[in-house]
Amino acid sequence: MRDDRTAVETFSGVARLFPLPNLVLFPHVDQGLHIFEPRYRQMTAEALAGDQLIALVLLKPDEDWETDYDGRPVVESTACLGRITSSEQLPDGRYNLKLRGLTRLRLVEEIPDPDKLFRLARGEVLADRPPPPAEAVALRRELREAVLPRFDPTGPAYHQLTALFDSDTPLGAVCDLLGYGLPLPLGLKQQLLSEPDASIRTRWIIDAIGGPGRKSRAFPPSFSPN
Repeated sequence: MRDDRTAVETFSGVARLFPLPNLVLFPHVDQGLHIFEPRYRQMTAEALAGDQLIALVLLKPDEDWETDYDGRPVVESTACLGRITSSEQLPDGRYNLKLRGLTRLRLVEEIPDPDKLFRLARGEVLADRPPPPAEAVALRRELREAVLPRFDPTGPAYHQLTALFDSDTPLGAVCDLLGYGLPLPLGLKQQLLSEPDASIRTRWIIDAIGGPGRKSRAFPPSFSPN
């Protein structure tokens, strides 16, 4: 199976869409999925036989997608292109998958294909834009000071986050892991996914949780970067 970098570099530009109403996938995150609808079983089978790529995209919450769920409800313009890293096909044809987010994908246009039950779209990879090194160090420190006080220092989430901030993980990836793991509003998660500039994403997260020195907000104690 190809590695993540090769998968992005050789992406054909046409993505299989997996629209969901309440999940925003980010790069660097592993997400478990249970595939049971016939159209998405077909999508999964094709992906497994080919490039292993699926683009997870959020259904627009302000649209009445439930009335057109079996058709083509409106989706957000930015998706997360993911690679299937493990799969299990059940006896009845359903699948259990693990999908790893690889990169942001701007959806340009849908591509009709009467031979497929699922949706296809032409997409452009959005490369992450890191800040200059000195700015990245300062933003990382500010982000750390904003996030860590929201967690119990004796709990596992605090130690996981401390290890993340102390690692050499780039600031953009740290923001993506936080954007996925923190209990942020769904709309903000989509906004974070849609923004390739890591410094802007950092500021949005700091503002959303109050920033260092401001009144703490209660965050769930269970946080995992995966």
